Parts: sequence; structure tokens; C-alpha cells
Amino acid sequence: MQRPPQEDFSAHLDGRKVTGDVLTRTYDLVEQVQYLYVRVVQAKDLPGKDLDPYVEVRLGNYSGTTRHFVKKTNPEWNQVFAFSMDRIQVSVLEVNVKDKDDSVGRVMFDLNEIPKRVPWDSPLAPQWYRLEDGSESWHSDAATVSGADALVNIRSKVYHSPKLWYLRVNVIEAQDLIPGDRSRFPEVYVKAILGNQELITKVSRSKTINPIWNEDLIFVAAEPFEEPLILSVEDRVAPNKDVILGKCLIHLQYIERRLDHRPMNSKWYNLEKHVIVEGEKEEEINFASRIHMSLYLEGGYHVLDESTNSSGDLRPTAKQLQKSSIGILELGILNARGLLPMKTKDGRASTDAYCVAKYGHKWVQTRTIIDSLAPKWNEQYTWEVFDPCTVITIGVFDNCHLHGGDKPGGQARDSRIGKVRIRLSALETDRVYSHSYPLLVFQSTGVKKIGEIHLAVRFTFSSLMNMMHLFSQPLLPKMHYIHPLIVEGSWNDKQTKMDNLRRQASQMVSMSLSRAEPPLRKEIVEYMLDVKSDMWSMRKIRANFLRIMDVLGGLIAIRKWFDQICNWKNPIATLVIHVLYLILVLYPKCILPTIFLSLTLIVVWNYRYRHRHPPFIDIRLSCADDAHPDELDEEFDTFPTSRPTDIVRIRYDRLKSIVGSIQNVAGDIANQLERLDSLPVMERPYSDQTVCYFLLDCCHCSLFHGFSSCDSCHWILCVKTSMVPSEPTICSTQFLHKIACQNRLYAMSSTCYLLSIVVILGITKNNACISLVY
Repeated sequence: MQRPPQEDFSAHLDGRKVTGDVLTRTYDLVEQVQYLYVRVVQAKDLPGKDLDPYVEVRLGNYSGTTRHFVKKTNPEWNQVFAFSMDRIQVSVLEVNVKDKDDSVGRVMFDLNEIPKRVPWDSPLAPQWYRLEDGSESWHSDAATVSGADALVNIRSKVYHSPKLWYLRVNVIEAQDLIPGDRSRFPEVYVKAILGNQELITKVSRSKTINPIWNEDLIFVAAEPFEEPLILSVEDRVAPNKDVILGKCLIHLQYIERRLDHRPMNSKWYNLEKHVIVEGEKEEEINFASRIHMSLYLEGGYHVLDESTNSSGDLRPTAKQLQKSSIGILELGILNARGLLPMKTKDGRASTDAYCVAKYGHKWVQTRTIIDSLAPKWNEQYTWEVFDPCTVITIGVFDNCHLHGGDKPGGQARDSRIGKVRIRLSALETDRVYSHSYPLLVFQSTGVKKIGEIHLAVRFTFSSLMNMMHLFSQPLLPKMHYIHPLIVEGSWNDKQTKMDNLRRQASQMVSMSLSRAEPPLRKEIVEYMLDVKSDMWSMRKIRANFLRIMDVLGGLIAIRKWFDQICNWKNPIATLVIHVLYLILVLYPKCILPTIFLSLTLIVVWNYRYRHRHPPFIDIRLSCADDAHPDELDEEFDTFPTSRPTDIVRIRYDRLKSIVGSIQNVAGDIANQLERLDSLPVMERPYSDQTVCYFLLDCCHCSLFHGFSSCDSCHWILCVKTSMVPSEPTICSTQFLHKIACQNRLYAMSSTCYLLSIVVILGITKNNACISLVY
């Protein structure tokens, strides 16, 4: 596959100069856009008694109409129309009062004579064109949209995510259960249901009428806690048959909330049983069975609804534990350009674009620009910032719910145009970043550029010390580290449970926002939260492996440089390293200060070459530009798979070969670790003798000759100087490899022992052994 030019996917500066040194007006991140507002208030004394009057406002090719009145001579409309002046090329505004298709009268206005108003001015004097509520106005960008429902779908809107809590249900025990069949030992478990979440405990090991579990079930609950918690104790009488022994219903509004890891009080709950008697009549029977549980809402944790690497808010749920804001984030959504057509309307390609921005719990949606491949929004929004190590996400979508696309039974879904993420920690304070970012969509055919979006971002914080303090704090609230949310089970089980909780949290956010008016639809929320980012992908595996190798490349380069020093590839550099090493040996107190000073100088040196602009998506880093078509098809496959059996078999065999290689590497690492762990165990006579001799020699040298002499001898053995024969030195890794080779252990033991004696004699004769070499 041919790689596209890298510059097509890079962010670049816009030609417009934006500075953030001086606040010139309230919304200084966006361009000023002029609108003509026409408010149709009422009409009086219209001729005739059988009129059905309405008003048509026309400006060039754009027009808007008010609602109709039936047989009314003094109608009152109070409707506002807004026309964007960057699309208007005429100079006359026409207002017609009509009765069906007949004109009752009209008024003409010269645009040059209409007064102008800026946002911070007082309202104009009461006239026919006075502005009071611009949000309820008809917009010229919606000139081809008809119907009140369609107009609702194109307006700007601010949403807020619901407040999420972790609900912990500690099921301890039950007493006095009444099983249906008393001749068998009951296999009892507890099922808990909260909304669409369902969890069950393990079958109690004590197969009695007083079972014990002591197991935690964790749910995600959203305020205002409309769904009750339903608990049922069930007996598994057959593989596919369960009998309910009792139920209880608990409303979450009345349970306790925990802010730290202190133990919570438990409580006994009575169990009720519903039985069917006399046909379809259901009766409730109360009996003495009860269940012992501890229920509480966890307020010290942050409920994860997206990845921590791209989250906009990491505060704990409880308001008492949340710290005050440290700054303000301002986002100006200016415009987009070069958008590709996303659908066909009236036989021609078109795009109805709008933006969604998310940071923390606040979501904003811009208005929809109808039928434009270069839309201009010029909308500005602000957020409070509580942690600089967070990310703001901006997505661009095509509105598919206009022109009848949102009719009942329709399956219209808003199409993705692209997404941009900006990390706040990469922004300098009080500086405006005005860039155009590429809008990329990853499809089954590969990565595709849909267009560019122009954004202006400014992050302002009040105190540098507060910022530095936050960078020294852990990423998540301290409860995640002091008392992890899930402590039972293996690492894989814990990870699976956390993934399920995150999936449930994102689903709750999606359901809550989809119930708003107008709704923020499910496909939008899932795309912004990256709900399916944890699905298997061969491309992601390869990209992560290359990222690890890129990080380890620095260590490999250091090892190659050290080999060059040892082999005298550059004599001057080798001599300089020898002198520096000798100084550090003679003055060991300078070792740590030298290391930290060197690291500081490296950081200061690299500061000159830092990125001055927010980082953008690197498609080569994610291997999106050269992914194999079969890998892409596998990545976009459904779960469970919907591909033919032959294709699934080929992919399974490929996966087995890859996992086999990983298995071999893991086996080699395990062998080395086991050999290292078995060194103190006296199971191999010759290798253990070698270890003992070596440790005794180290003890003798460090006790009688000090750090300088021992370290100098080690340096001589590692570095091949001109007076030492160039032969391979004995390495600890070679020794570990030879532990399993019993036929060579004795020779190696003797060699190591003789070598240690030679080293001791050399140190005894001259305390500065390194001087003998020179």
C-alpha cells in the first residue's frame, strides 16, 4: 500500500495572527460574524375577515416564513429570523404579509440603513427588528430545512454528563432459607440487577440453608438513582433451572456513601417471595429468611467512562474530595475547509457539518451549517480546569437527521468526519494556539482525510506552584492506589471487571445524553469516548511493539556506544571516559550529583528543540498508513465475528504463530529468572561452589580494600585497554546459561576461582590497581 504524503496529515498554523496577550473582548478566539436579525412581532388591522395571515421574510435567495393564523386580523407572531451576512450579496430586505398565496402587503428595507449593534451594547430601541432571544431565531444556514423538529436538530446546545458512582454490594451471608426440595443440599447464589447490569456471586461452598459468600459485586450507578437494586437469592436445582428463594428491592437514594477506605456497617435485609396461586394471581409471602449485606456508594474513586490517557476529568465522585479549579480552558471553533461530501441530497453531494467538544462533564454541540463544504461556526466555549494532565476532544460530524432523516423507524446515523485531541499539559499559559488540524477517519479501506478544522485554544492558570504541585500528584484519586477498587481474583479477572465497569459507565453516559432535547446521539458519544478502543487489532499490536522498540532504542544505542569505548574505536573518547571514571572512583560522593546534573543539562538542551505547537495524530506511529487490508478487515469485524469460516481459520492460524513467538520469548525470560532465583539453592554442587567462591571474594575485597579498588578492578575487566589481551570476559549472563550444562561447570568454577585469586593478589600489591594498567 502506498503511503500518503505526511504533510497531508499534519497540523499547521493558520495565516491569521491571533495573540493572547491582551483580552480585547469577551469572545476573542473567534472571528466576528455579522448577522441580520429580523423580528416579526405582530400585524394590526389587516384587510378582510377571512385572512389566514403569515409573514415571509426574504433576503436574496434566502427566505423564512412565520406560522399561519386562521381568520385573524391582528395576528401576533414574535418570531425572529437571522441571516448570515457573509452569504448575502443583495442590498434590500423584503418583508411580505401573505394570505395563502396572495400578497396582503410588503415592506422594503435598505440594508445600509439598518442600525448595527455589538454584543456588549445595550438593546436597541423598541422597533420591529429588536433582538431579545437569538437562540429561538430562525437561521439562514437552515434555509432548506423545514419543520420544527428539524430546526431543533441544528441549534447549538450544552450538555452535562450524569454524575456516576461505583456501587459496592458486599454479600456476606443469608439465614433461614427455605429451599423447595429439602432432600438435597442447596446450591445457593445471589443475583443482583441494577438497570441493565446483572452480576451474580459464586455458588456458596457451605451447602446449607445458611450460606456464606463474603463476595463483592460492583455496579455503576448514575444520579438521580432512578433504578432500584434488585437482589434475589436463587437455588441452582439443575444446570438450566434456578429457583428463586427470596427477593429484596433497595432504593439507592437512602444508602450510605463512603469517602475513604474505612469499614462500613452491614445490615440485614428481609427476603420476600412471590408465588403464583390460583391461576394468574400473584401473591407476596413474607417469611423469616434474610440476607446480610453491606451496601454503599464509593465516592473516593473516579468512575472511568473513557481511557485515562484521553480523559478530560479525573476527579473523585464525591464533591467533598474535589479540589478547586486551577485555570480556565477556552476553545474557539472557527471553521472547517476542504470537507468531502458525506451524502447525496436532491441528486447532488452535500455535507451538513457540526462539531461536538467534550472536556470533563461538559459537552457542547455547535449549530449545524447546512449544505457547506467550508462551514464557519465561530463559536467559543469555556471550561474549568482541575488537572492539567487531561485532554479535550473535538469531533466533527455530518447531521443525517434533517430532511426527514429522523422519522420514526428510520435508521439514520450521523457520519463521522474526524476527531482532534489536544492535551492541556502541552499548552503554555495565556497563549492562543490557532491551528488547522486534519480530520482523519480510520475506515476498513485505510486512513482517509476528510478535511481540516481550524481551532483556537487558550489555557490560562492562576498559579505556577499549583500547577507544579499537581504534576507531582498521582493521576487518579488516592483511593485507586491505597485501596484498589477490585482486589479479588487474578490480574486478568481484575482487568476484565474494570473493562466491564468502563463499558457500563460509557453506556450510562450515552443513555443520559440521548434523552436530552435535542438528543446527543449514541453514535456520537461512543465515538467521543472511544468505546471500542479495547477491541483486538493486529495493527495496534504491531504499533505498540514498534513504540516499545523505539523507547528501548536509546538503551541499545548506549550499549553500542559503550562497546565502542571498550574497543577503542575512538581513542580520544575512550581516554576522556577513563579520566572521568577515575575521578568518580576517587571521589565517589560526586557520582549521584554528576548523574543528576547531566540529566538536567540534557533536559535544558532539549528544551531548545521542544515542540511549540500541540502534537497531532501521527498516522505512521499508529501504523495506520501501511496496514494490510486483511488486518483492517479484521479490525472492523463485528464481535462475535461475521466473516466466513475460511477467513476466520486463516486469522486464527496467524494469531497462533504470533502468540507462539511471544510464548518462546516469555519462556526464555522465565528460564533466566528461574536460574537467577535458584542461585542460593544448594542443588548443583559445582555451580554453587562457584557462587560461594565469588561471594567470598567480593566480601574480602570490599572489606579490606574498599570501594575504589574493587570498582577499578571491575572496570579493568569490562574495558579492554591496550595492555590487556582482547579476549571475551566472563559475563553473568553466560554463567546463567551454563547452569544447566553440568559437564562444563567444573572447568568454569576453577577458572573463576583462579581469576578471583589473581584479582585479590593484584589488589594486595597495589591498592590503586588501575595505575598498573597505565
